[in-house]
Amino acid sequence: MGSILIVIVSFGLYIIAYHTYGKYLARKIFRLDPDAKTPAHELRDDTDYLPTKREILFGHHYASIAGTGPIVGPAIGIIWGWVPCLIWVVLGSIFMGAVHDFGALVISARSKGKSIGELCAEIINPRVRTLLLLVIFFTLWIVIAIFGLIIALLFNMFPQSVFPVWMEIPIAMWLGYSIYKKKGNVTILAIIAVIMMYITIIIGAYFPLRMPSLFGFQPLTLWVIILLAYAYIASVMPVWKLLQPRDYINAHELFIALGLLIIGIFVAHPKIVAPAVNLHPQGAPPILPFIFVTIACGAISGFHSLVGSGTSSKQLDNERDAQFIGYGSMLMEGVLAILVIIAVAGGIGMYLKTQEGTILTGVSAWNYHYASWGAASGLGAKVGAFVNGAANLLNSFGIPRTIGLTIMGVFVASFAGTTLDTATRIQRYVITELATDYNIKPLATRHGATTFAIVSALILAMSQGAGKGGLILWPLFGTTNQLLAGLALLVISVYLLKNRKPAWYTICPMVFMVLMTGWAMIKNINIFYSGNQWHLFVIGIIVLVLNIWMIIEAIISWRVKF
Repeated sequence: MGSILIVIVSFGLYIIAYHTYGKYLARKIFRLDPDAKTPAHELRDDTDYLPTKREILFGHHYASIAGTGPIVGPAIGIIWGWVPCLIWVVLGSIFMGAVHDFGALVISARSKGKSIGELCAEIINPRVRTLLLLVIFFTLWIVIAIFGLIIALLFNMFPQSVFPVWMEIPIAMWLGYSIYKKKGNVTILAIIAVIMMYITIIIGAYFPLRMPSLFGFQPLTLWVIILLAYAYIASVMPVWKLLQPRDYINAHELFIALGLLIIGIFVAHPKIVAPAVNLHPQGAPPILPFIFVTIACGAISGFHSLVGSGTSSKQLDNERDAQFIGYGSMLMEGVLAILVIIAVAGGIGMYLKTQEGTILTGVSAWNYHYASWGAASGLGAKVGAFVNGAANLLNSFGIPRTIGLTIMGVFVASFAGTTLDTATRIQRYVITELATDYNIKPLATRHGATTFAIVSALILAMSQGAGKGGLILWPLFGTTNQLLAGLALLVISVYLLKNRKPAWYTICPMVFMVLMTGWAMIKNINIFYSGNQWHLFVIGIIVLVLNIWMIIEAIISWRVKF
């Protein structure tokens, strides 16, 4: 199958799914009510609860859930072949991921914007709430650590991206101030902000900034420390000042990047040089069940339920917007994942310059990154495969490689940043809730909870050393994240059953995710044990036990109530 045909068929399936399956869920299962009063209006405080225009909220939600998950996952998972990756991304996003995201957003919006963890107390029982909050804590702990590490790797690999990424912060703060305090025209302001953003990209392309070693710390370590310090500041600020406008800019940046990639595919129509199926790549774990946890965000991701119920439900202006924001955003994330698959399966074969200066094309370029699971430089090489492949596509219609590499480097780093600061904000909520429950007063405050979130993530990130360690953390993130997706679907299923609604639409994907990811977690635990990676072994055991315990509690509660 050619790259152009992949785009046409998969995008067509997404459009059909939104207007058929998505509409059916909205009208017949969840019965969205345009007259319902949402938490954004009922509890408005202009910090977390804020009625937001649907196009702005779509930008925030999409940027938050997309991050680099649908980039890193497919860029790693394609080592098993582009066909299984494509099938999982398309079918998973339509029938699992979008249903999961949509359901989490709706049930939270109908419960005063409570997080998926808080909802457990009402829908199942208070004990399950604590169990899920603990699972969420471990998931976000890994998310903050690994996405801080990814951005640091990108800054080291593509120093052209450093200036534009950091300049996005003052641009976003100007945008938020202009919209909410000066009541400026959103469309005009957004256009100006995006133009400013791309001016910084051009500057960054010709003036790369490299982090030197300082005070005995390597550049990677310094970047992780700086990024987590930024995440601390961003997570405690009112949502309209930085988080929301930055995500809005990033959403526009994403749409432009997607458009450029699509143009590149149609102009270059790159030949797919990756194998269609590769069941036993050197050093890689087995395709089953690991493809379902390696490619997470492009198909289904438990982190999305935290965004939908943690921030987006508190900004939902009208309940009828939930299909567009919840179901639609997930399909758009699938679009990104598909373009990533094409970029690393075909785009990378157009041109690749190695560190030694050798020019590679075709299968040789593919093998440079994917000869084995740990080829080149681990996680950094997999992200670099997408950036280089995407830059080749842009170069096919006249964008210089220097500019193309910067555009894509900034694109990936910016979206990792949105995941980082959104995850830190949500982690603050989780730690505060747990600390309040157990009367740990120092952690029940905004700054106390955020400090704990940042310091613990820094310790985990640094425990893995440089980029190769990311390939250890990523499967742990995937399994924990996907188990959370199964648990979120469990909560949504119980909600539907409690309200006498058909629940097969959530029960089937819930069972699949729990079984596949539980299987993967057990295998990961064995790998951690064999490799004497005791901190990861302990985290895996704790998360697995919490999941099993919560499922048992939910089954008992359901049998008692029904």
